[in-house]
Amino acid sequence: MKAAIKSGLLALAAVSLPAVAFAHTGVGDAGGLAHGFMHPIGGLDHVLAMVAVGTFASILGGRALWLVPASFVLMMAVGGFLGIEGVAIPFVEIGIALSVVVLGLAVALRWNPPTAAAVGVAGLFAVFHGYAHGAEMPLDAAGVNYAVSFMAATALLHIVGIGLGIAIGRIGSTSNGALRFGGSAMALAGVAILTGYL
Repeated sequence: MKAAIKSGLLALAAVSLPAVAFAHTGVGDAGGLAHGFMHPIGGLDHVLAMVAVGTFASILGGRALWLVPASFVLMMAVGGFLGIEGVAIPFVEIGIALSVVVLGLAVALRWNPPTAAAVGVAGLFAVFHGYAHGAEMPLDAAGVNYAVSFMAATALLHIVGIGLGIAIGRIGSTSNGALRFGGSAMALAGVAILTGYL
């Protein structure tokens, strides 16, 4: 099982490496790679939600460790396609802010739903995040490059969240308090984003 988890994390990292390399070429944005890679990292709401997904997955463990982040990336691609194509989705900004609240609470409360439910929640919120990335794609960016790089940045943020969750889990008896504090801070930030204070 540990070998499968390590393989999954290595696969996510391998998928992410091309975008990292192209994001710093020094010759423009390489057809959308730099813009796509920086978009998820440039917004607090996106960073918090992506890290929360990884931390939530690490709390669940087992197959959820890779299924939850993978479903997020996959459904984010769907949302990105809808955004690029200009298909209208209502309440995108509210959905993004709520994702930070809900995923932060999932971490704080150590929510332990069935894997299918966790995958569904992550996938639902991913559509909103992907839509925002797609809708904000620069006009001169190559769509495929842009999408691959924002998916890679998302996967890296998930890996950060997984690493945090695993590290916190190893500190022993204080891990529950650390997760409660971190998740609560994320949820409060989500409320601030939702109400316009952040």
